[in-house]
Amino acid sequence: MWQALREELRPKGIEVVTVALDTGGVKDAGPWIDAAKPEHPSLIDEAHVLDELLGIVNVPSGVWIDEAGMLVRPPEVAHPGTSVLRDMLREHGVPKDAPPIMLETLAEASKIRVDPERYADMLRDWDAHALSPDEVVARSRPRPPEVSQAAAHFELGQHLVRAGDLEDARPHFREAHRLDPSNWTYKRQAWSIDDPLQGPSEHYDGDWLTDVRAIGAENYYLE
Repeated sequence: MWQALREELRPKGIEVVTVALDTGGVKDAGPWIDAAKPEHPSLIDEAHVLDELLGIVNVPSGVWIDEAGMLVRPPEVAHPGTSVLRDMLREHGVPKDAPPIMLETLAEASKIRVDPERYADMLRDWDAHALSPDEVVARSRPRPPEVSQAAAHFELGQHLVRAGDLEDARPHFREAHRLDPSNWTYKRQAWSIDDPLQGPSEHYDGDWLTDVRAIGAENYYLE
């Protein structure tokens, strides 16, 4: 999906780079990248550095950086001109042997409001949508002390996971969730380490399906 958009944008001097945010690194994110067969730079951020530096709290998110290295649009919902999930379901359907939690998750995900064409159209008209430094700051997510504390706990949790100590990592993940409850990247990473389907777990107060239903699928992406 991104490859087609990249080929359209490159003549305008716009380069596309995709980054997977996954503590599991190549082991977990690599197969997805290989399956997509990208020809553009496709990186893996296993330390979630982009989350920390740019304030990314959900995926897919995009940021714009100009030729001088300046951020000209902060994180926002970024689809490559189409809804990848809906396209996959349309092409392949739902596996007949899918577990009930997957069926419920897909049903809830289908209610999430997205406008896939909007982001691609904005990229095509970069000059009209690039923001001034003051506008970037105004649109950026606030960083009160608890957000910084959550980031510290999340980083500690990741360190412990990489050290093979998942049991000691979970309390830090739970604290990150408590301090920054709207950060879906923190939540999804912790949930998926215990369960790839991000279902209910005795280790966490929430899970993807329960938390999305609590806020309403239409509120999943913050604008």
